[in-house]
Amino acid sequence: MRALGKTRRLMSLVLCGAAVTAALAAPTAHATSAADTATAADTTSATPAAPATRGAHTAPGWVLTDTGTDARFRGLAAVDRRTAWVAGSKGTVLRTTDGGRNWRTVSPPGAADLEFRDIEAFDSRRAVVLAIGEGEASRVLRTDDGGATWTESFRNTDARAFYDCLTFFDSRHGLAMSDPVDGKFRILSTADGGRSWNVLPDAGMPAAQTGEAGFAASGQCLVSSGPRDVWLTTGGAATARVLHSGDRGLTWTATASTIPAGDPARGVFGVAFRDRTHGIAVGGDYRADQASPNASAVTADGGRRWRQSATPPAAYRSGVAWLPHSRSAALAVGPTGTDLTRDGGRTWRTVDTGSYDTVDCTSDFGCWAAGERGRVARLGF
Repeated sequence: MRALGKTRRLMSLVLCGAAVTAALAAPTAHATSAADTATAADTTSATPAAPATRGAHTAPGWVLTDTGTDARFRGLAAVDRRTAWVAGSKGTVLRTTDGGRNWRTVSPPGAADLEFRDIEAFDSRRAVVLAIGEGEASRVLRTDDGGATWTESFRNTDARAFYDCLTFFDSRHGLAMSDPVDGKFRILSTADGGRSWNVLPDAGMPAAQTGEAGFAASGQCLVSSGPRDVWLTTGGAATARVLHSGDRGLTWTATASTIPAGDPARGVFGVAFRDRTHGIAVGGDYRADQASPNASAVTADGGRRWRQSATPPAAYRSGVAWLPHSRSAALAVGPTGTDLTRDGGRTWRTVDTGSYDTVDCTSDFGCWAAGERGRVARLGF
């Protein structure tokens, strides 16, 4: 009976996933928020979009929650349908445990000058947050009590380093990445849940291209899948690349993506893998007055080869997430809207016009998105 119960729950999740995907793809499946227009999408600031209607919807789509702040949230960690963390500008960290009805400010004391761009949460009490910037502006802090107290576990002392993203394989093992130092991307490693960090040897890291860097735009320039695989995305150089490691960051291989680069504002901004082989990359040019053709790509071999999407999103996208229990559906977000794919990233369709920078989903269909002016939404249906 226990096995039968598990089977029924799995079938219910699969059917629910199919229903959500179909509903989002329907012509009327748009969130009921007012259309938002962002005039800039760089990694430091943007002109605020018009506020949207909160809390009500008539079809499956994003339902805005009231965060009570105007901070821009590029860091997002979805734990489940009820619990999520966001991190952003002015040292702001928020947490909800009731599905977004209430957000609690759990910002680290004295962090108002820090710019948080990534957060990873293990549950409602344990989280690790990354602050970006040159030199000592790049820091990592951890909480074990829901944000009541924070401990700084890493402060960058190398003026040449600039940390962009972090990821965890499990509750103990994780990595953080910095833009190139001495011609190679720098990788930090932790084996105690982010309580301490060490710089990994760079012998297994390929040389960086001139001008190559990561984009701290969505917390998705460094992502992992499974116990050992991790991917790092780049831009700013002649070619936008995705680097892969199968040994938790000790050795890496670099592959050119099909997303255009050749300018400091262009490249791969985020990537998501539903397993160790199937992935989607998104990006483009974050400048609002510049077009972003070919802003997505797909791989079916762990990133050894990338194929251009036949119908990519119509504009720059910074975040991407697979819908739970689906082998083919995913969401991509950016300042001009949300796009849905139902064929693994080959073709995309805009389903919402609200401004978001990052997106994250959990196995119980807790899909969340976050962005400018305190915007945090949960997928409602």
